[in-house]
Amino acid sequence: MSMRVSVEEDRCCGSGQCVLLAPDVFDQREDDGTVVLLDPAPPEGLHEEVRESAAVCPGAAIGVREDA
Repeated sequence: MSMRVSVEEDRCCGSGQCVLLAPDVFDQREDDGTVVLLDPAPPEGLHEEVRESAAVCPGAAIGVREDA
């Protein structure tokens, strides 16, 4: 299964939950805390962490698309 991740920076409130859950996929800009997408196609071993990051994102800034 493949996964594509996207972020909407304008919706990000900088809570950092995504970075805590999936630091190999997300980071934050130092100046304002806005999410930075490090890996738009993470390996399968990180899919659960990415799903959880999207689910807990208070700004709903993380999009996840999965294809079989």
